[in-house]
Amino acid sequence: MSPREPFALRDYLGPGLAGRTISDARQIVSLTDIPEQTCLGGRLGELSARSVLLAVVDQLTSGIAMTEIDGVARRMLLSPPDIDADHMRTLMEEAAIDAVVTDHPERWADAGIGLVVTAGRPAPAAAKARTERATEWLMLTSGTSGVPKIVSHTLEGLTGAIVAEGPARDAAAIWATFYDIRRYGGLQIFLRAVVGGGSMVLSEPGEPIADHVARLLARGVTHMSGTPSHWRRLLMSGSAPGFSPRYVRLSGEIADQAVLDGLSRAFPKASIGHAYASTEAGVGFAVNDGLEGFPADMVGHSRDGVEMKVEDGSLRIRSARTARAYVGRRAAALTDSKGFVDTGDMVELRGDRYHFVGRRGGIINVGGLKVHPEEIEAVINRHAGVRMSRARSRRSPITGAVVVADVILADGDGDGRDAIRNEILADCKASLAPHKVPAIIRFVASLDVTAAGKLARHDA
Repeated sequence: MSPREPFALRDYLGPGLAGRTISDARQIVSLTDIPEQTCLGGRLGELSARSVLLAVVDQLTSGIAMTEIDGVARRMLLSPPDIDADHMRTLMEEAAIDAVVTDHPERWADAGIGLVVTAGRPAPAAAKARTERATEWLMLTSGTSGVPKIVSHTLEGLTGAIVAEGPARDAAAIWATFYDIRRYGGLQIFLRAVVGGGSMVLSEPGEPIADHVARLLARGVTHMSGTPSHWRRLLMSGSAPGFSPRYVRLSGEIADQAVLDGLSRAFPKASIGHAYASTEAGVGFAVNDGLEGFPADMVGHSRDGVEMKVEDGSLRIRSARTARAYVGRRAAALTDSKGFVDTGDMVELRGDRYHFVGRRGGIINVGGLKVHPEEIEAVINRHAGVRMSRARSRRSPITGAVVVADVILADGDGDGRDAIRNEILADCKASLAPHKVPAIIRFVASLDVTAAGKLARHDA
């Protein structure tokens, strides 16, 4: 199949995928059956050359609908179910949406969209869909409290890292992820199953971690991905014993040494690593040596078609896997004049290794001095009595802001809190500049995680 020809996700599906499945808590669908299935009730033809919003709450239905719509619609905007309604109106205007596919059509009755197609659970199709064109895949950025940006991808770019690994390298894999498949991280795992010939077990919104892990065990999951916050919550839940994936991957947030070591202890037989990817930059690289950060020699030349550089402390990436452009009236240039995406992730060279220190936009200003909250969290998380932490700012009439650390202890409400607080402060004073040391340490029972699986950051 030439990349110059229109191709679609369905073109990867065929008899060679016998025995591979996509499943949720209610249904198992064979990959070989997907081309013969429909979620659109025979209305796929109405979406030809349309700009389609895929607003399906149910993940399995959404995944099957993706394979139907791709190659038929002109463009397809993937919408996670948590998007604010006012934000969605703005996004639909920017993407020039003229059709909606949804499993809740009543929500779109007054949206002013001429074509609303109701999606249902997979059922046999009367006719097999045919590829008409290369559909533009539109995805939303995460990690912002405002209207997310729309990012344009091609299927070729989205699958570039998967195809580069070679045919059926993970054909025996049973994949799972904490991510929603409408977000970049989750979509990558969905595509790994479909394109790489593996199976996949989908997450369920609101499902207790213990129930989720029980399903993973029942389905024999071997490969699992999520953000560091996802994995920390699994470790805190007490559900890890008995679950033994052979492949554990972290992405979406900084993977500090504490969480990598914690996963190594919980899953001693697993390959544990962290990957760098973003909605704009695409899949960048993976680190599999068990250490935080990445080797300095990865910067400065092309590896597997990905070139990186560090400029003004920010990691920048150029590859064929990066997004094509931002979409809409708020669209800015996605790359610089040389094709590099400025990721906004700040790194620092320490010896022969780069370490992530935080996001450019997440800096706390303490008396005119910059503080990356992730840098403080990495120190706090190293304490044996700590399971998870969040550094944030609190307004101060003297310095403008001070650092507050919210900390979850490994033993919950156990004794010795004062001693642990003093030990954390001593660790921070030994490892951090004075203005980065938390002025207040609060022990909390839980920390909020966003729908994208990232630690929610709130200032006070």
